[in-house]
Amino acid sequence: MGKIVAHLSCVFLLLLLSLYLSMDGTIHSGSSSPSTSIFASAHWIDPDTPTSARKTRPRRVPGINPNQRPWKPPGKKLKSQNPTIAPSGYPTLDPTPNPTVAPTEEGVEWDDIYHLVMSDEFNVDGRQFQDGQDPKWTALDKNDYTNEALHYYTPDNVETANGDLTITTEAKTKEFVGYNDTTGDRQMYTKHFQSAMMQTWNKFCFTGGIVEAEIELPGVMDKGGLWPAFWLLGNMARHTYVGSTNHVWPWSSNACTEKSRDSQKISGCKTQHYGLESRVGRGAPEIDIFEVQTGTINANEGIFKESSVGQPFMSASYQVAPGRPNNRPGGGWWPGPGQWYEGLRGGTNTSLNILFYGNYNHFRGDSEEKDYWSDAISFNHQLDERHFNQKFKYRLEWGLPDEDEGTDGYIRWFVNDEFVVDMNGTGIVDAGLGSTISTEPMYLIMNTAVSSQWGFPAKCPGNCPCKKYDCNSKHYGDFCGFQPGFCDMMTNTTDLPKYKVNYVRVYQDAKNSKQKVGCSTPERPTSKYIQSHMDQYKTRDDARPLKHVPRGKGACTLLESVSKSDSKAKSGSGLRESCGGPKRGECSALKICVCHTGWTGPHCLVPDGFNSIDYEPRETVEDLGFTPPKIESLYIWRSLLVIALTVMLSACLRRRLDHMTPVEVVGKNVDESGYAERVFSN
Repeated sequence: MGKIVAHLSCVFLLLLLSLYLSMDGTIHSGSSSPSTSIFASAHWIDPDTPTSARKTRPRRVPGINPNQRPWKPPGKKLKSQNPTIAPSGYPTLDPTPNPTVAPTEEGVEWDDIYHLVMSDEFNVDGRQFQDGQDPKWTALDKNDYTNEALHYYTPDNVETANGDLTITTEAKTKEFVGYNDTTGDRQMYTKHFQSAMMQTWNKFCFTGGIVEAEIELPGVMDKGGLWPAFWLLGNMARHTYVGSTNHVWPWSSNACTEKSRDSQKISGCKTQHYGLESRVGRGAPEIDIFEVQTGTINANEGIFKESSVGQPFMSASYQVAPGRPNNRPGGGWWPGPGQWYEGLRGGTNTSLNILFYGNYNHFRGDSEEKDYWSDAISFNHQLDERHFNQKFKYRLEWGLPDEDEGTDGYIRWFVNDEFVVDMNGTGIVDAGLGSTISTEPMYLIMNTAVSSQWGFPAKCPGNCPCKKYDCNSKHYGDFCGFQPGFCDMMTNTTDLPKYKVNYVRVYQDAKNSKQKVGCSTPERPTSKYIQSHMDQYKTRDDARPLKHVPRGKGACTLLESVSKSDSKAKSGSGLRESCGGPKRGECSALKICVCHTGWTGPHCLVPDGFNSIDYEPRETVEDLGFTPPKIESLYIWRSLLVIALTVMLSACLRRRLDHMTPVEVVGKNVDESGYAERVFSN
């Protein structure tokens, strides 16, 4: 009887084990698979963005019939005797009293509706933007080697508070270890200004669409020296990392030309690797939504004698290469026939920027054949004191070239929905240089720089060496090169210049398959190239260009606004608020932040963001960034039960074997290896 019970027990255990092994044993990965929507979708949207602001339409452009598509320019060439219309005496209207509400669409006739694909309302106080803190933005922590910069960029000078992101610029000395450009040796450097630069490089990029931000400019309108900017740059170049920009900035040429063969790093004349399409030129063009210059020089005076716009102004520019090598207009003069681009139009309070037409680019060690011109196709728009103490809405509309429709693209600028500039791509193509409106994935940049090239005295004051610029020095030779009043502004710690951003929003046309979200797209891949040239996109002290952004895991700490004696501290709610508050995260028993669904960052302060379509699936676990699987409790108990059943079954079988009696070996059955074979009987 005992043997029968033992047999039945083993059979029962086998049935149970088979049943559990046949059940679905899938382990959830912890992140849902991305949407398979055809075009860009909205996985970068801040939940605080009002519903009314989640759609928009292109703005009216004077002289363009919105129902006539594709639009072709009238073809009139800008000549020196017929400059852009002088600004009127009526400035742009004030911004709406409710800045986060989308503008009305009254009278708009465009058929296209653009949908929100990215937004940041900056409503959460205390966000951090150091590398590895935020999925959208990175605040640089490094020296700026470009444009004779006098500042050091640090995350310490950017914050979110009271519904704004604020970049503060100050006269503060920063000593740091850098690298000598000639010898490559480490050495100490000193800068006497600190500011901040925010980038979405290799995190959020887009190709074509509409960008809009509401911004209050830093400083004072008549004190020159600050250089605030809001701009786009192709993802193939990372600004301030000069190794990534040489012969890449600001190229926008797919064609193979004699100049691109010699001067363009990734030219259309070469067979390419790293996932790049062969014989398709690549680069990093630049679109400046604004670069602002302050000062006291009025229109038709001084260096602006031939211009109808003076200081303060914003420059709206498309910087592109290759530029015109010959018959270029001279700085300060209007272009003569055939010297500049067609299809350019400025609005009210706007004039062609005749002071700067571009750069001649030469890099150390290059032969003359590799040198090239880059053009700054630029207009200046008149500003006034209101732009420095109120928020204005700055908007860019970027239309992509489309061979199927026979269009060459466009770039348009608006301030508070008032038309500023229209650049038609046909005029750029017709110049015959191989340049086009950008088709590169581009990322966002917001920063305030300090440079002796921008807004400083055109000529060094008498008896001033202009070798050092230090507002905190007591030596005349160290501060005499600034504009009057600049150092007073930069050392007033109670009222330092602040670049305030209420929101940033990006829209795309869901019906246009060429408009995409992503830094590496099928048409313009970048990821493998960047991975293979990583040293050009990071400092020598960085292990990788960008750190992983953790989801939670930050230490719960009391906020600065909560004192230890406060009731919030005693109740523990202060610790919860350091993890984003009850809606975003919570503090675990181990005093570690745990984020709720949809929130990320070490302290759960920022909405999660990702591209709905991964155009280039990762090929290695290292590239993917391994995330431990999220195992539900059901699967834990199931696994434990399977293990227990297996142990019990093994014991059952062992007991059966113990009851078997071995048969005496009458004759050894020896195999070829020499081992005797034992024979068992039941």
